[in-house]
Amino acid sequence: MPHQVTTIPEELLEFSKQLEQWRSVHPSRSRLPESIWVTAVEMAQRYGLHRVAKALRLDYMRLKKRMPGAVPQAGPPPAFLELLGPAAAGPAECVVEWESARGRMRVAMKGVTPDWAGLLRAWRES
Repeated sequence: MPHQVTTIPEELLEFSKQLEQWRSVHPSRSRLPESIWVTAVEMAQRYGLHRVAKALRLDYMRLKKRMPGAVPQAGPPPAFLELLGPAAAGPAECVVEWESARGRMRVAMKGVTPDWAGLLRAWRES
């Protein structure tokens, strides 16, 4: 398959020159102003995320996170999680699953109330 040469839209080239001019007067690794990120996002919506990140020499993932509809970063896990079950007359049944980068744990119980904090602590420390 032959290599395709794609042209960079004039608007994107012009903004790239402006960004390079900004970079030339600021120290390396300086934070980009929010106005530059806003313009980069607008350009990515028009011309594509990869194309804009490459043309402007921006971090692809940082630009992607700023795109509308990007999944927000999950915050820290809750310090407290209340588990409510149905008020049944018979023995209670439940299945609880934990999953992390280390693995998965599944606990199925009937008629007992375990020490949830102890179980979770033991799983995390293993």
